[in-house]
Amino acid sequence: MPRCQPVSPAPVVTVVGIGADGWPGLAPVSQEALRGAEVVIGGPRQLGLLPGECAAERVAWPSPLRPAVPGLLAAHAGRRVCVLASGDPMFFGIGRTLADAAGPAALRVLPHPSSVSYACARLGLPLEEAEVVSLVGRPLAALTAALHDGRHLLVLSAGSDTPAEVAAHLRSRGFGPSRMTVLEQLGAPAERRVEGTADDWPHPPGDALNVIAVACRRTPGALRLPLTPGLPDDAFEHDGQLTKRHVRAATLAALAPAPGELLWDVGGGSGSIAIEWMRAHRTCRAVSVERDPARAPRITRNAEALGVPALRVVTGAAPAALAELPAPDAVFIGGGLTAPGLLAACWEALPPGGRLVANTVTLESEALLTEWYRRHGGELTRLAVAHAVPVGGFTGWRQAMPVTQWSAVKPTDPDPHTAPEGNFQS
Repeated sequence: MPRCQPVSPAPVVTVVGIGADGWPGLAPVSQEALRGAEVVIGGPRQLGLLPGECAAERVAWPSPLRPAVPGLLAAHAGRRVCVLASGDPMFFGIGRTLADAAGPAALRVLPHPSSVSYACARLGLPLEEAEVVSLVGRPLAALTAALHDGRHLLVLSAGSDTPAEVAAHLRSRGFGPSRMTVLEQLGAPAERRVEGTADDWPHPPGDALNVIAVACRRTPGALRLPLTPGLPDDAFEHDGQLTKRHVRAATLAALAPAPGELLWDVGGGSGSIAIEWMRAHRTCRAVSVERDPARAPRITRNAEALGVPALRVVTGAAPAALAELPAPDAVFIGGGLTAPGLLAACWEALPPGGRLVANTVTLESEALLTEWYRRHGGELTRLAVAHAVPVGGFTGWRQAMPVTQWSAVKPTDPDPHTAPEGNFQS
Protein backbone atom coordinates (compact mmCIF):
# COMPACT_ATOMS: atom_id res chain seq x y z
CA MET A 1 0.00 0.00 0.00
CA PRO A 2 1.29 3.53 -0.70
CA ARG A 3 2.46 5.41 2.36
CA CYS A 4 0.25 8.21 3.59
CA GLN A 5 1.95 11.58 3.35
CA PRO A 6 1.36 14.14 6.10
CA VAL A 7 -0.93 16.97 5.04
CA SER A 8 0.59 20.43 5.44
CA PRO A 9 -1.66 22.95 7.18
CA ALA A 10 -3.32 25.50 4.91
CA PRO A 11 -1.57 28.88 4.88
CA VAL A 12 -3.20 31.48 7.08
CA VAL A 13 -1.35 34.53 5.67
CA THR A 14 -0.63 35.43 2.05
CA VAL A 15 2.43 37.67 1.75
CA VAL A 16 2.44 39.75 -1.43
CA GLY A 17 5.57 41.50 -2.63
CA ILE A 18 4.91 44.84 -4.32
CA GLY A 19 7.28 47.22 -6.07
CA ALA A 20 7.39 50.94 -6.67
CA ASP A 21 5.38 50.27 -9.85
CA GLY A 22 2.42 49.43 -7.62
CA TRP A 23 -0.71 47.58 -8.71
CA PRO A 24 0.09 47.45 -12.47
CA GLY A 25 3.37 45.69 -11.74
CA LEU A 26 1.79 42.84 -9.79
CA ALA A 27 1.35 39.40 -11.30
CA PRO A 28 -2.29 38.29 -11.78
CA VAL A 29 -2.01 35.77 -8.92
CA SER A 30 -0.95 38.57 -6.53
CA GLN A 31 -3.76 40.84 -7.68
CA GLU A 32 -6.25 38.01 -7.21
CA ALA A 33 -5.03 37.36 -3.65
CA LEU A 34 -5.43 41.03 -2.73
CA ARG A 35 -8.91 41.28 -4.26
CA GLY A 36 -9.99 38.25 -2.23
CA ALA A 37 -8.51 39.38 1.08
CA GLU A 38 -10.63 40.48 4.02
CA VAL A 39 -7.70 42.22 5.73
CA VAL A 40 -4.57 43.73 4.15
CA ILE A 41 -1.73 44.65 6.51
CA GLY A 42 1.21 46.77 5.38
CA GLY A 43 3.10 49.99 5.63
CA PRO A 44 1.25 53.19 4.74
CA ARG A 45 3.22 53.53 1.49
CA GLN A 46 2.37 50.00 0.33
CA LEU A 47 -1.29 50.31 1.35
CA GLY A 48 -1.51 53.53 -0.64
CA LEU A 49 -0.56 51.65 -3.82
CA LEU A 50 -3.76 49.56 -3.76
CA PRO A 51 -6.70 50.55 -5.98
CA GLY A 52 -10.29 50.92 -4.81
CA GLU A 53 -11.21 47.48 -6.15
CA CYS A 54 -9.35 46.01 -3.15
CA ALA A 55 -12.19 46.28 -0.64
CA ALA A 56 -10.37 44.69 2.30
CA GLU A 57 -9.91 46.39 5.64
CA ARG A 58 -6.52 48.11 5.54
CA VAL A 59 -4.35 47.92 8.65
CA ALA A 60 -1.06 49.82 8.96
CA TRP A 61 1.82 48.24 10.85
CA PRO A 62 2.33 49.75 14.31
CA SER A 63 5.73 50.82 15.60
CA PRO A 64 7.73 49.00 16.82
CA LEU A 65 6.70 46.38 14.29
CA ARG A 66 8.31 43.07 15.32
CA PRO A 67 6.77 42.72 18.83
CA ALA A 68 3.33 43.59 17.44
CA VAL A 69 3.21 40.87 14.76
CA PRO A 70 1.91 37.91 16.84
CA GLY A 71 -0.88 39.97 18.40
CA LEU A 72 -1.90 41.49 15.07
CA LEU A 73 -2.11 38.08 13.41
CA ALA A 74 -4.08 36.71 16.35
CA ALA A 75 -6.52 39.64 16.17
CA HIS A 76 -7.44 38.68 12.59
CA ALA A 77 -7.35 34.90 12.97
CA GLY A 78 -9.91 33.13 10.80
CA ARG A 79 -10.04 35.90 8.21
CA ARG A 80 -8.37 35.97 4.78
CA VAL A 81 -5.26 38.02 5.58
CA CYS A 82 -2.77 39.46 3.10
CA VAL A 83 0.44 41.20 4.13
CA LEU A 84 2.05 43.67 1.73
CA ALA A 85 5.84 43.75 1.57
CA SER A 86 8.41 45.65 -0.47
CA GLY A 87 9.80 43.55 -3.32
CA ASP A 88 10.78 40.05 -2.27
CA PRO A 89 9.33 39.51 1.25
CA MET A 90 11.97 36.88 2.08
CA PHE A 91 14.93 39.15 1.22
CA PHE A 92 15.57 41.53 4.14
CA GLY A 93 11.79 41.81 4.39
CA ILE A 94 8.80 41.14 6.61
CA GLY A 95 8.71 37.50 5.50
CA ARG A 96 11.28 36.42 8.07
CA THR A 97 9.40 38.06 10.95
CA LEU A 98 6.15 36.42 9.84
CA ALA A 99 7.82 33.02 9.50
CA ASP A 100 9.21 33.38 13.02
CA ALA A 101 5.81 34.38 14.41
CA ALA A 102 3.46 32.04 12.54
CA GLY A 103 5.75 29.33 11.18
CA PRO A 104 6.81 28.90 7.53
CA ALA A 105 3.92 26.51 6.80
CA ALA A 106 1.42 29.24 7.64
CA LEU A 107 2.67 31.52 4.86
CA ARG A 108 1.91 31.70 1.17
CA VAL A 109 4.57 34.02 -0.28
CA LEU A 110 4.10 35.72 -3.67
CA PRO A 111 7.37 37.57 -4.32
CA HIS A 112 8.01 40.54 -6.59
CA PRO A 113 11.49 41.33 -8.03
CA SER A 114 13.58 42.80 -5.24
CA SER A 115 15.21 46.22 -5.45
CA VAL A 116 18.54 44.40 -5.65
CA SER A 117 17.42 42.47 -8.74
CA TYR A 118 16.26 45.71 -10.34
CA ALA A 119 19.55 47.43 -9.45
CA CYS A 120 21.66 44.65 -10.96
CA ALA A 121 19.52 44.77 -14.11
CA ARG A 122 20.03 48.53 -14.45
CA LEU A 123 23.78 48.32 -13.83
CA GLY A 124 24.48 45.20 -15.89
CA LEU A 125 25.97 43.70 -12.73
CA PRO A 126 25.69 39.94 -12.14
CA LEU A 127 23.69 39.45 -8.97
CA GLU A 128 26.10 36.83 -7.62
CA GLU A 129 28.99 39.32 -7.81
CA ALA A 130 27.33 41.96 -5.64
CA GLU A 131 27.40 41.96 -1.84
CA VAL A 132 24.23 43.28 -0.24
CA VAL A 133 24.38 45.36 2.94
CA SER A 134 21.18 46.57 4.58
CA LEU A 135 21.23 49.82 6.53
CA VAL A 136 17.51 49.62 7.30
CA GLY A 137 17.43 49.65 11.08
CA ARG A 138 21.18 49.04 11.21
CA PRO A 139 24.11 51.40 11.95
CA LEU A 140 26.44 52.70 9.25
CA ALA A 141 29.22 50.70 10.89
CA ALA A 142 27.61 47.55 9.42
CA LEU A 143 28.99 48.69 6.06
CA THR A 144 32.65 48.66 7.15
CA ALA A 145 33.25 44.91 7.07
CA ALA A 146 32.16 44.76 3.41
CA LEU A 147 34.65 47.40 2.20
CA HIS A 148 37.31 45.77 0.04
CA ASP A 149 39.08 47.26 -2.95
CA GLY A 150 37.41 46.26 -6.23
CA ARG A 151 34.24 44.86 -4.69
CA HIS A 152 30.71 45.86 -5.73
CA LEU A 153 28.21 46.60 -2.96
CA LEU A 154 24.48 47.17 -3.08
CA VAL A 155 23.35 49.10 -0.02
CA LEU A 156 19.69 48.99 1.01
CA SER A 157 19.00 52.54 2.08
CA ALA A 158 17.21 53.67 5.23
CA GLY A 159 15.97 56.90 3.61
CA SER A 160 16.78 59.98 1.59
CA ASP A 161 19.74 60.97 3.79
CA THR A 162 21.47 57.58 3.52
CA PRO A 163 23.47 58.27 0.30
CA ALA A 164 25.23 61.29 1.83
CA GLU A 165 25.82 59.36 5.05
CA VAL A 166 27.31 56.45 3.11
CA ALA A 167 29.57 58.87 1.20
CA ALA A 168 30.85 60.36 4.47
CA HIS A 169 31.41 56.89 5.93
CA LEU A 170 33.36 55.77 2.86
CA ARG A 171 35.59 58.84 3.15
CA SER A 172 36.21 58.18 6.85
CA ARG A 173 37.24 54.56 6.15
CA GLY A 174 39.66 55.39 3.33
CA PHE A 175 37.30 54.62 0.44
CA GLY A 176 36.68 58.16 -0.81
CA PRO A 177 37.47 57.33 -4.48
CA SER A 178 34.62 54.78 -4.56
CA ARG A 179 32.03 55.35 -7.28
CA MET A 180 28.45 55.65 -6.00
CA THR A 181 25.26 55.21 -8.02
CA VAL A 182 21.95 55.94 -6.32
CA LEU A 183 18.92 54.29 -7.95
CA GLU A 184 15.59 55.75 -6.85
CA GLN A 185 12.04 54.43 -7.29
CA LEU A 186 13.24 51.34 -9.17
CA GLY A 187 10.60 50.04 -11.56
CA ALA A 188 8.33 53.08 -11.20
CA PRO A 189 7.66 55.82 -13.78
CA ALA A 190 9.59 58.23 -11.51
CA GLU A 191 12.74 56.06 -11.54
CA ARG A 192 15.90 58.17 -11.31
CA ARG A 193 19.65 57.62 -11.20
CA VAL A 194 22.38 59.90 -9.80
CA GLU A 195 26.13 59.25 -9.66
CA GLY A 196 29.35 60.56 -8.19
CA THR A 197 32.24 59.61 -5.93
CA ALA A 198 32.21 59.53 -2.15
CA ASP A 199 34.99 62.15 -2.06
CA ASP A 200 32.89 64.78 -3.79
CA TRP A 201 29.28 63.56 -3.48
CA PRO A 202 27.39 66.50 -4.99
CA HIS A 203 23.73 65.51 -4.67
CA PRO A 204 21.15 66.75 -2.14
CA PRO A 205 18.77 64.22 -0.56
CA GLY A 206 16.43 62.67 -3.12
CA ASP A 207 13.70 60.06 -2.91
CA ALA A 208 13.57 57.98 0.27
CA LEU A 209 13.10 54.78 -1.75
CA ASN A 210 16.60 54.14 -3.06
CA VAL A 211 19.38 51.60 -3.42
CA ILE A 212 23.03 52.65 -3.39
CA ALA A 213 25.54 50.84 -5.60
CA VAL A 214 29.17 51.24 -4.49
CA ALA A 215 32.18 50.29 -6.61
CA CYS A 216 34.80 50.15 -3.85
CA ARG A 217 38.11 51.98 -4.42
CA ARG A 218 40.54 52.29 -1.52
CA THR A 219 42.69 55.37 -1.04
CA PRO A 220 46.40 54.48 -1.43
CA GLY A 221 47.91 54.07 2.02
CA ALA A 222 44.59 53.57 3.82
CA LEU A 223 44.46 50.77 6.38
CA ARG A 224 43.70 47.47 4.66
CA LEU A 225 41.47 45.07 6.60
CA PRO A 226 41.84 41.50 5.25
CA LEU A 227 39.34 38.69 5.71
CA THR A 228 41.75 36.30 7.42
CA PRO A 229 42.40 36.53 11.19
CA GLY A 230 45.35 38.61 12.32
CA LEU A 231 44.39 42.22 11.65
CA PRO A 232 47.24 44.70 12.21
CA ASP A 233 47.61 45.62 15.88
CA ASP A 234 47.17 49.30 15.04
CA ALA A 235 43.67 48.56 13.68
CA PHE A 236 42.59 48.41 17.35
CA GLU A 237 42.37 51.13 19.96
CA HIS A 238 44.01 49.64 23.05
CA ASP A 239 45.95 50.35 26.23
CA GLY A 240 48.39 47.48 25.73
CA GLN A 241 45.81 44.87 26.74
CA LEU A 242 45.67 43.29 23.28
CA THR A 243 46.16 39.77 21.97
CA LYS A 244 48.91 40.52 19.47
CA ARG A 245 48.51 39.81 15.79
CA HIS A 246 50.37 36.48 15.38
CA VAL A 247 49.03 34.98 18.60
CA ARG A 248 45.56 36.25 17.70
CA ALA A 249 45.68 34.48 14.34
CA ALA A 250 46.69 31.22 16.02
CA THR A 251 43.95 31.68 18.63
CA LEU A 252 41.22 32.21 16.02
CA ALA A 253 42.43 29.11 14.18
CA ALA A 254 42.02 27.10 17.39
CA LEU A 255 38.58 28.60 18.09
CA ALA A 256 37.51 27.66 14.53
CA PRO A 257 34.49 29.96 14.01
CA ALA A 258 31.63 28.70 11.85
CA PRO A 259 28.49 30.52 10.60
CA GLY A 260 25.89 31.26 13.26
CA GLU A 261 28.08 30.30 16.23
CA LEU A 262 28.34 32.26 19.49
CA LEU A 263 31.63 33.05 21.23
CA TRP A 264 32.22 34.09 24.82
CA ASP A 265 35.32 36.31 24.91
CA VAL A 266 36.17 36.35 28.61
CA GLY A 267 38.58 39.08 29.65
CA GLY A 268 37.92 41.06 26.48
CA GLY A 269 40.68 43.68 26.81
CA SER A 270 40.39 45.49 23.48
CA GLY A 271 37.86 43.01 22.08
CA SER A 272 40.19 41.82 19.33
CA ILE A 273 39.31 38.10 19.55
CA ALA A 274 35.54 38.69 19.58
CA ILE A 275 35.80 41.21 16.74
CA GLU A 276 37.82 38.91 14.50
CA TRP A 277 35.46 36.03 15.34
CA MET A 278 32.51 38.10 14.12
CA ARG A 279 34.38 39.23 11.01
CA ALA A 280 34.81 35.55 10.03
CA HIS A 281 31.16 35.42 8.88
CA ARG A 282 28.26 37.87 8.99
CA THR A 283 26.19 35.46 11.14
CA CYS A 284 28.88 34.84 13.77
CA ARG A 285 27.94 36.29 17.17
CA ALA A 286 30.01 37.15 20.22
CA VAL A 287 29.78 38.45 23.76
CA SER A 288 32.85 40.17 25.18
CA VAL A 289 33.04 40.16 28.98
CA GLU A 290 35.34 42.80 30.49
CA ARG A 291 35.48 43.81 34.16
CA ASP A 292 37.32 47.14 33.60
CA PRO A 293 34.72 49.90 33.01
CA ALA A 294 37.28 51.93 31.04
CA ARG A 295 38.04 49.09 28.64
CA ALA A 296 34.44 48.03 27.94
CA PRO A 297 33.54 51.20 25.96
CA ARG A 298 36.79 50.80 24.05
CA ILE A 299 35.69 47.34 22.92
CA THR A 300 32.45 48.86 21.61
CA ARG A 301 34.37 51.55 19.70
CA ASN A 302 36.66 48.93 18.15
CA ALA A 303 33.68 46.80 17.12
CA GLU A 304 32.04 49.76 15.38
CA ALA A 305 35.28 50.83 13.67
CA LEU A 306 35.93 47.33 12.34
CA GLY A 307 32.44 46.61 11.04
CA VAL A 308 30.84 44.41 13.71
CA PRO A 309 28.66 46.82 15.72
CA ALA A 310 26.44 43.94 16.89
CA LEU A 311 29.16 42.73 19.30
CA ARG A 312 27.61 42.58 22.77
CA VAL A 313 29.80 43.92 25.57
CA VAL A 314 29.13 42.93 29.18
CA THR A 315 30.88 44.89 31.92
CA GLY A 316 31.53 42.70 34.93
CA ALA A 317 33.85 40.17 36.50
CA ALA A 318 33.69 36.54 35.43
CA PRO A 319 32.47 34.00 36.37
CA ALA A 320 29.58 35.96 37.94
CA ALA A 321 29.06 37.99 34.74
CA LEU A 322 28.57 34.78 32.73
CA ALA A 323 25.49 33.58 34.61
CA GLU A 324 22.79 35.08 32.35
CA LEU A 325 24.54 34.69 28.99
CA PRO A 326 23.20 32.38 26.26
CA ALA A 327 25.11 29.10 25.92
CA PRO A 328 28.25 29.49 23.80
CA ASP A 329 29.58 27.34 20.98
CA ALA A 330 33.14 28.38 21.88
CA VAL A 331 34.86 30.19 24.74
CA PHE A 332 38.08 32.17 24.73
CA ILE A 333 39.67 33.10 28.06
CA GLY A 334 42.23 35.85 27.63
CA GLY A 335 42.52 36.99 31.23
CA GLY A 336 41.61 36.14 34.81
CA LEU A 337 42.26 32.41 34.49
CA THR A 338 43.05 31.99 38.18
CA ALA A 339 39.76 33.58 39.31
CA PRO A 340 38.06 30.87 41.41
CA GLY A 341 35.58 28.88 39.38
CA LEU A 342 36.17 30.66 36.06
CA LEU A 343 37.61 27.84 33.99
CA ALA A 344 35.14 25.33 35.41
CA ALA A 345 32.18 27.64 34.70
CA CYS A 346 33.26 28.12 31.08
CA TRP A 347 33.78 24.39 30.56
CA GLU A 348 30.41 23.60 32.13
CA ALA A 349 28.63 26.13 29.90
CA LEU A 350 29.91 24.53 26.69
CA PRO A 351 27.73 21.98 24.92
CA PRO A 352 29.29 18.68 23.78
CA GLY A 353 31.53 19.49 20.85
CA GLY A 354 32.08 23.08 22.05
CA ARG A 355 35.61 24.50 21.98
CA LEU A 356 37.56 26.22 24.73
CA VAL A 357 40.79 28.13 24.16
CA ALA A 358 42.73 29.81 26.96
CA ASN A 359 45.91 31.90 26.69
CA THR A 360 48.29 32.91 29.46
CA VAL A 361 51.76 34.32 30.04
CA THR A 362 52.02 33.62 33.80
CA LEU A 363 53.43 30.53 35.49
CA GLU A 364 50.46 30.27 37.85
CA SER A 365 47.92 30.14 35.04
CA GLU A 366 50.18 27.86 33.02
CA ALA A 367 50.16 25.36 35.89
CA LEU A 368 46.37 25.46 35.89
CA LEU A 369 46.18 24.89 32.15
CA THR A 370 48.66 22.02 32.41
CA GLU A 371 46.41 20.28 34.92
CA TRP A 372 43.33 20.76 32.74
CA TYR A 373 45.28 19.42 29.78
CA ARG A 374 46.26 16.36 31.83
CA ARG A 375 42.65 15.74 32.77
CA HIS A 376 40.81 16.66 29.57
CA GLY A 377 43.35 16.29 26.79
CA GLY A 378 43.25 18.71 23.89
CA GLU A 379 46.38 20.59 22.85
CA LEU A 380 48.85 22.48 25.03
CA THR A 381 50.97 24.81 22.90
CA ARG A 382 53.73 27.33 23.53
CA LEU A 383 53.54 30.28 21.11
CA ALA A 384 56.74 32.32 20.81
CA VAL A 385 57.12 35.31 18.49
CA ALA A 386 60.22 37.43 17.90
CA HIS A 387 60.50 40.62 15.88
CA ALA A 388 63.54 42.02 14.12
CA VAL A 389 64.63 45.34 15.69
CA PRO A 390 67.63 47.67 15.32
CA VAL A 391 70.61 46.82 17.53
CA GLY A 392 73.01 49.71 17.12
CA GLY A 393 73.84 49.70 13.43
CA PHE A 394 72.72 46.10 13.06
CA THR A 395 69.51 44.07 13.40
CA GLY A 396 68.61 41.52 16.04
CA TRP A 397 65.63 39.63 17.44
CA ARG A 398 63.44 40.91 20.28
CA GLN A 399 61.46 38.10 21.87
CA ALA A 400 57.91 38.76 22.99
CA MET A 401 56.67 37.01 26.13
CA PRO A 402 55.79 33.42 25.19
CA VAL A 403 52.12 32.52 25.38
CA THR A 404 50.90 29.16 26.67
CA GLN A 405 47.69 28.10 24.97
CA TRP A 406 45.37 25.26 25.93
CA SER A 407 42.66 24.31 23.45
CA ALA A 408 40.17 21.49 23.84
CA VAL A 409 36.89 20.20 22.47
CA LYS A 410 34.33 19.14 25.05
CA PRO A 411 33.60 15.44 24.53
CA THR A 412 30.14 14.24 23.62
CA ASP A 413 30.20 11.75 26.53
CA PRO A 414 32.12 13.52 29.30
CA ASP A 415 33.75 11.44 32.01
CA PRO A 416 32.45 12.64 35.41
CA HIS A 417 35.79 11.73 37.01
CA THR A 418 37.91 14.17 34.97
CA ALA A 419 37.39 17.36 37.00
CA PRO A 420 40.70 18.86 38.17
CA GLU A 421 41.69 18.01 41.70
CA GLY A 422 41.63 20.36 44.64
CA ASN A 423 45.15 21.85 44.55
CA PHE A 424 44.34 23.91 41.42
CA GLN A 425 41.94 26.80 41.25
CA SER A 426 39.40 26.38 38.47
